[in-house]
Amino acid sequence: MLHYKYLIIGGGMAAASAVEGIREVDPGGEIGVITAEGDPPYDRPPLSKQLWTGQKKMDDILRPVSREGVTFHLQRTAKTLKPAHKQVTDDTGETYTFEKLLLATGGTPRRLPFGGDNIIYLRTLESYRRLRDLAGREDAFAVIGGGFIGSEIAAALAMNGKKVSIIMPEKGICDRLFPADVVAFLNDYYRQKGVEVLANEMAANLEGRGADLEVVIKNNRRVAANGVVAGIGIIPNVQLAEAAGLETGNGILVDAALRTSHPDIFAAGDVANFFDSALGARRRVEHEDLANSMGKAAGRSMAGEPVNFRHSPMFYSDMFEIGYEAVGELDSRLNVAADWQEKYHTGVLYYLDESQVRGVLLWNVWGKVDEARALIAAGEKVSAASLKGRIAHS
Repeated sequence: MLHYKYLIIGGGMAAASAVEGIREVDPGGEIGVITAEGDPPYDRPPLSKQLWTGQKKMDDILRPVSREGVTFHLQRTAKTLKPAHKQVTDDTGETYTFEKLLLATGGTPRRLPFGGDNIIYLRTLESYRRLRDLAGREDAFAVIGGGFIGSEIAAALAMNGKKVSIIMPEKGICDRLFPADVVAFLNDYYRQKGVEVLANEMAANLEGRGADLEVVIKNNRRVAANGVVAGIGIIPNVQLAEAAGLETGNGILVDAALRTSHPDIFAAGDVANFFDSALGARRRVEHEDLANSMGKAAGRSMAGEPVNFRHSPMFYSDMFEIGYEAVGELDSRLNVAADWQEKYHTGVLYYLDESQVRGVLLWNVWGKVDEARALIAAGEKVSAASLKGRIAHS
């Protein structure tokens, strides 16, 4: 039986940041990290961004996590959690006890009901290596899903000279995030970049083997590909918490100190459902900024520092030469007031609900995230006209 003062389940960005947070408060407490991955912690966003553009190399994405007093148990999966005994058992039968526990279990990619291992679900460094190796040998790729991962990896593959088709049931790229005119622009923009955009189309099957594949669409059209990538969202890994009797609901529920319903068990990252004070609502956010800020705060909280987590996370994406940063709630069903400097190329979009700003999209506008956060947190009643120039474009 192994005992740690601090035990962390999960080996992603939130876990790495939690180690940093613990060490800022407690320089010597023993830390154990259980992770199903075979790699130590690394930054995940470059898997669909900078690793493909050459802006980063593999060594650049590895997290400089302290190894002093930290033991990583790689390729292990926590199977049972007994809060009353402060005990965790992994898939090898190893048992761990703890004083404080962090659940940074992340999420599992949603899988299609066909295709099996012929479909790459880009989520881990291992899946990136597989796709990168395939892209080094083959030319044609189909991407299923038009959200964050789908749009980013379709652009990345196209920028690497690959023939790419992107297939989605929605009206277009990032349809759930952006207003209809921006979605239409993106569809055309991707087509101009050589990507075949198949909107309003549902992938129904995958036939073939090896690098000779065909995605079958519901209208019986077939898309030939040497490789298939799917990005259709993740399911938060709450099974361990639920079986242990912790409170869950679209993730693991945490308070402002990032504690779960058990006072010595905490949660952070993609799996945590927290109260966003700026929006006045509970949220679960699957982005880098949240993983890093919440992970560090959870670590400090575990180590005994009073924590009141009030961070409103930002997120970002890159699509060819277009990049954006965003804060708050981006939902295409909200009213959107657009303030363009150059239409579809530089501007700020404000997402309104009952005349309050709930989200801000900074489209090729940089360094304005804090202004956007402040505007959302203010909660003032505004008109679309009054938002013109509210956040400067430069």
